Amino acid sequence: MTSFALAFPGLSSYYNNKTTIIQEARVFNESPISPRKCRALLTRIVYLLYVGETFGTQEATTLFFGTTKLFQHKDSALRQAVYLAIKELATTAEDVIMVTSSIMKDMQPNSEVIYRPNAIRALCRIIDPSMAQGVERFFKAAIVDRNPAISTAALVSAYHLFPAAKDVVKRWVNEAQEAVNSKSSSSFFSGGSGSSYLGFGASGGQVAGPQTFASSSYIAQYHALGLLYLIRQQDRMAITKMIQQLGGGKSGAGTTLKNPMALCMLIRYAAKVIEEDPNVQKQMVDLLEGWLRHKSDMVNFEAARAICEMKNAQPSQLTKSISVLQLFLSSPKPVLNVATCNVDLESLITDPNRSVATYAITTLLKTGNEASVDRLIKQITGFMTEISDEFKVIIVDAIRSLCLKFPTKHASMLAFLSGVLRDEGGYDFKRAVVEAIFDMIKYIGECKEQALSHLCEFIEDCEFTKLSVRILHLLGMEGPKSPQPAKYIRFIYNRVVLENATVRAAAVGSLAKFGVNSIDLGLRKSIGVLLNRCLDDVDDEVRDRAALYLRVFQEEPLADAYVKEESVFSLAALESKLVAYVNDAAAATEPFDVSSVPKISRAQAAQDAARPSTLDTIGVPSSQKMSAAPPPMSEAEKQSAYTQQLAEVPELSAYGPILNSSAKPVPLTESETEYQVTCVKHIFKEHVVFQFNVSNTLPDTVLEQVSVIMQAQTDDAGLTEDFIIPLPALTAATSPNIVYVSFTREIPEQYVTASFQCTLKFVSKELDPSTGEPEEEGYEDEYQLEEVELSAGGDYIIPSYTTFGSEWDRLKAGPSATETFALSAMESIKAACDSIIEVLNMEALGGTEVPSSTSVHTLQLSGLVAGGGGKVLARCRMTFSRGEGVTLELAVRAEKQEACDLVLAAVGG
Repeated sequence: MTSFALAFPGLSSYYNNKTTIIQEARVFNESPISPRKCRALLTRIVYLLYVGETFGTQEATTLFFGTTKLFQHKDSALRQAVYLAIKELATTAEDVIMVTSSIMKDMQPNSEVIYRPNAIRALCRIIDPSMAQGVERFFKAAIVDRNPAISTAALVSAYHLFPAAKDVVKRWVNEAQEAVNSKSSSSFFSGGSGSSYLGFGASGGQVAGPQTFASSSYIAQYHALGLLYLIRQQDRMAITKMIQQLGGGKSGAGTTLKNPMALCMLIRYAAKVIEEDPNVQKQMVDLLEGWLRHKSDMVNFEAARAICEMKNAQPSQLTKSISVLQLFLSSPKPVLNVATCNVDLESLITDPNRSVATYAITTLLKTGNEASVDRLIKQITGFMTEISDEFKVIIVDAIRSLCLKFPTKHASMLAFLSGVLRDEGGYDFKRAVVEAIFDMIKYIGECKEQALSHLCEFIEDCEFTKLSVRILHLLGMEGPKSPQPAKYIRFIYNRVVLENATVRAAAVGSLAKFGVNSIDLGLRKSIGVLLNRCLDDVDDEVRDRAALYLRVFQEEPLADAYVKEESVFSLAALESKLVAYVNDAAAATEPFDVSSVPKISRAQAAQDAARPSTLDTIGVPSSQKMSAAPPPMSEAEKQSAYTQQLAEVPELSAYGPILNSSAKPVPLTESETEYQVTCVKHIFKEHVVFQFNVSNTLPDTVLEQVSVIMQAQTDDAGLTEDFIIPLPALTAATSPNIVYVSFTREIPEQYVTASFQCTLKFVSKELDPSTGEPEEEGYEDEYQLEEVELSAGGDYIIPSYTTFGSEWDRLKAGPSATETFALSAMESIKAACDSIIEVLNMEALGGTEVPSSTSVHTLQLSGLVAGGGGKVLARCRMTFSRGEGVTLELAVRAEKQEACDLVLAAVGG
């Protein structure tokens, strides 16, 4: 029936429908049980889960306990299917722990071999961390079992149990070591006479006892090594010793590891040790060179890669690795050719395997010199028509990197890109070419005119709306700056006449930029005529844009705000402020204050939204191990996370919206200490909350009644302590956790700065190793922390982008202050710039953070003061003379006098 359903997609969608399967689950209740029907239904359940279907908690629980009724049947294949279904459903169903006893019966050493590994894997998903100690003896016995399927199942399960039950799994280190060093018997099958692994030949139809057989892959060593490293990863000396013991000496022949993947893993551990501890580099390199002579190709390549990626590697150390890689190039195996690079790669461009040829070209483009560029471009031109879009994107990205590496060769590379732009291809390929030309326009000024002309020709017959819109936007930004801006108008207006509404709207915006930014009054008048024609367009968006820009032409302030403005709101910060505004019932009586949202430059906004180059994600892995974790949060995203976190604390929920939080946690202890503490400061309208993130790194100790005592350095700090929210208990497993200390701002309108002495106080208790429970008796202890400062930069001032010249003039009539400082400790103007930016936490504008002179410089800064303080600008004029340091004239303009005083106090303090 399954094959019949797969032949007809409509029937297949019904056959694998969740509702249908739940209804058919009554087959589990039939008597006698039909193994064939139950196996088919279990297969469909697992299939649905595999393709992403989800079962509700009640549905999963019903299916789970229906499945457990099949334990009464002895069919081996059915039992395996049962365990597969149990393992997948266990994460959603309730009360799954009730099936533990049935699973443990199948884990007994005298149980049938074929589904004992399945039972071990299922048990790992069923039990909670508190039960790990109760099943410890079963797992220890399974890890050292002679059957590799059982040993592997136990090792992998231990690996998954480790995060939840570290202390228990750490006690299995001897068994894992034994599994790494185990040597299999020479025969493939063994056991009682007249029996075999599957039980064929056993008398009377009875299943024979547990069978053992040798593994030709030694896969258990790979899993055991992974578990050993997981257990010892915090002990660098133990890892180094393990690598040396398993390495087999300089020749590598003495190693007990037979599995190539295990050896590759050991090589990666060795590479990591070299990176973290250069003192053991010589011993590790000797081991790596020994593995270059291993009989497995993957071990040879992994060892060669590790040596080539070492920091500060000497040419003598690379010789043997390069020799091995050269041998790979002459190998008939395509995979070795793809994995290897060499100076003779040009011969591989004509390789019949397109994958090999593409990677050869890409490598040549990345590693070639300036003299070879023209020759390579000529070879690639004929090659492009023979490969798919996927490979074309790789080559175009390599050309994109080469353009920036050798800008003097831009003519030939631009000619190549414009040529392939006219070829047939999909969206991803065309986008890669357009982005490469965008980069040339941005970084190579000499080719801007020619590149814009090529893009104008491309949009004449471009079938991709997104690309047309992006090119029109670029023309609007770069075209008015060209010597002859009028030559682009024809191409842009053609889009208004010939394209769809989206492209027409983009073309209207581009025309408007030419009109506003052009100094030619005749061109401006002509563009006004064209925009008047757009008022009759059938699309609302096009008409509205034309009307807006015609009005903008008449009023210069509107042009500055809507066309010339270089800054945009930080979308993440805007979202965070809007969410806080909507959730604050008291704020609904007042309009949303958009001036409190920080701005960023358009370039920064584009950078935040830019995709990584395709080339960055392809090729040989870098020495920095790629992580599956998501990218770090932006500052605005952190603010949003803090807002949500503090709203869940009842004592703090009435404080209202957070005005600002620290950009990053401030460490108050060394990273190697037994207790680690960081601090984040949250500014509210009438309160300041200090968030202490506390970690206990001692696995055999629990800290109770954990609090942080804060003492202001001065009596008139302007803050009054409200309360402390302590931690009842803190273990290594529950670290890090949070202690809150709340203060009231005595005068909310003032920006209080203060310094606090901090002490971590707690009751320390030892954990009973047998029960995991803390002892009744403990002792009070305290731990001195670094001082915490409440300062201007980072606590009250938020970086915000603006156009400095026009904004400085706008604030001319407002509050201002000027003061001169002698920064005698500064050794250069660059050091002074870095220090001022760090202290004030303001946005450096116009590239002024990089001084163009070593003796005189002006640094321009912009920011917002939290809590309605408004915009603040700072102009830092600096002179440097050797022996006297830097003399700073700091001029500040702001919307409020308090903001000016805050900036001066931050630098003067």
